[in-house]
Amino acid sequence: MKNYRILDRYIIAKYIVTFLTMLTLFIPISVLVDLSQKIDNFKQYEVPASEILWYYYNFIWHFGFILFPIFLFLSVIWFTSKLSSNSEVIAILSSGISFYRYLRPFFIAALLISLGAFFAGQFIVPKASKSIKEFEFSYFKKNKKDRQTQLLFKQIDDGDYIYLSQFNPTRQLGYNFSYESFEGNNMQYKISARNIRWIEDDQVYRLTDYFKRTFDDEKEIIESKSRLDTIMPFAFDELSPLDYTAQTLTMLELNRFIAKEEESGSPLINRHLLVRHKRWSIMVAAFILTIIGVSVSSFKRRGGIGMNLALGVIVAFLYIFFDKIFEVMVEKSNFTAALAAWIPNLIFGIFSLVLLRYAKR
Repeated sequence: MKNYRILDRYIIAKYIVTFLTMLTLFIPISVLVDLSQKIDNFKQYEVPASEILWYYYNFIWHFGFILFPIFLFLSVIWFTSKLSSNSEVIAILSSGISFYRYLRPFFIAALLISLGAFFAGQFIVPKASKSIKEFEFSYFKKNKKDRQTQLLFKQIDDGDYIYLSQFNPTRQLGYNFSYESFEGNNMQYKISARNIRWIEDDQVYRLTDYFKRTFDDEKEIIESKSRLDTIMPFAFDELSPLDYTAQTLTMLELNRFIAKEEESGSPLINRHLLVRHKRWSIMVAAFILTIIGVSVSSFKRRGGIGMNLALGVIVAFLYIFFDKIFEVMVEKSNFTAALAAWIPNLIFGIFSLVLLRYAKR
């Protein structure tokens, strides 16, 4: 039992140290690649050095979290291949340890790394993603839309609906405003206006060409004004949240945001759900890729570590390919977010079990 613990500590330490080494090697390279692509833009827009440094601090968190299963996978391939090339794996298994027992420390290490990644993904990475998006839209995407601004239809409460033909978030202005309130199937009242504007100083909404129809006991009451300042039960920014809002919210904030978006019938709900599912599925991917990595690299083969790394890179790119394909399907169609997040894990999970069965033999 004592020898088992020594072996467990040895493999766990090797796993974690190799993973941290991979991060240390690859993240600076990714920063340099991104910098080489953006340096002309930095000069063109005269971006302050302090903002560039803050951008790349957040970039490290964002990039590291997205690709952490791949770094973890390559770490397993690398150090397990070194163990097998030194005949250490053969010695371990020849001592009477089963292949499943041999896998235990790998899973423990994967769990420790995943817990750290989970905390970062739920509480640190969202804030980093928000800073990155704000930076990009401030300097590089000034003319690109970051939210839906036309033909907005939203349910803000049970039986209360809003419509805007056009929305200008910068000016806090909406055109062809309509507010309908229902009780059951019966309309209680309808408010319409040529435009609606949020007046920050007075904390009120200003309706131009205000017109209201109220239906009471089969009677219709009409009220109209050229201008009306009033209070409304919604926040202007909630009418059309940023497309990337879900990526910038922590776990509890995201759950509340999705609940509101589902209630209002948001057309972007699938994208928001995909963000939540992927924060969980990426944790499971760490264990699946660990099984694949150990199964592929635990035994000597022609080509040694180089061949194992080549196979690892191929599998890693296939995983990324499937992940991106289903992400695009969610954005461009009504494909279910849960399936999009979990199908890559299902495919590679089956693949890992096949490899594991082969490796046991």
